[in-house]
Amino acid sequence: MSWFSDWRRNRVLRRHLVPLAAFRAAVERLPILRGLTSGELAHLHEITSLFIHDKTFSAAGGAEVDDAMQLIIAVQACLLTLNLDENSYRGWNEIILYPDEFLRPRVEMDEAGVVHHTRDILAGESWHGGPLVLSLADAEASGLADGSNVVLHEFAHKLDMLNGDANGFPPLHRGMDSASWARDFSAAYADLCTRVDGGEDTAIDPYATANPAEFFAVLSEVFFETPHVLDAEYPAIYRQLQQFYRQHPLRRAESQT
Repeated sequence: MSWFSDWRRNRVLRRHLVPLAAFRAAVERLPILRGLTSGELAHLHEITSLFIHDKTFSAAGGAEVDDAMQLIIAVQACLLTLNLDENSYRGWNEIILYPDEFLRPRVEMDEAGVVHHTRDILAGESWHGGPLVLSLADAEASGLADGSNVVLHEFAHKLDMLNGDANGFPPLHRGMDSASWARDFSAAYADLCTRVDGGEDTAIDPYATANPAEFFAVLSEVFFETPHVLDAEYPAIYRQLQQFYRQHPLRRAESQT
């Protein structure tokens, strides 16, 4: 970090540090944060404050978004980047919140050349270089350590997009083996697709089989929400995400039992 970046960071924190009581209240609402050390929580407090200062929260469709909910979303977004570059969410600045699931028009052409107009019902969406959209109802239900987290899911897509369109292959850190990442993710993705196609009721959300980008985002959710599930189902993926996020949520969870 340059002296100017360090000066700017400290200046923002002096002026815009989230009140400690509000931060602690957000942490108490999120079981997935249990097990974080005091040092990790202090760092999370700082990067969450920077995130809220740098990003804009916008309400759409009649959503009512208070400061507490913005903080809940920001804390979870920053959990992903707790040990990553503080500029990991660069290149975009808006989070749009709908009160509930929202519709997205979609146009597709089939093999016969016929154009089909449909609408998808979504709980969240991330646009490359653009805003991140969330259902407020689904965001409020995130972070409960039950395996489902639309906030983590959509922000994982943003990390995936740091080197282009989301494809399940985000920019890896120095020392990580891209061939190993590709091998492990390809094998796990193929296995889950086979199991889902065979009608198995899998512990991993079948939506992960939609494409490799969704596989990465869904398994990022599971990594933080229910790490024991990921470690049991796909231990190689747990290890890859442990390296990528530079965190060990399974150890945190075990420290709470």
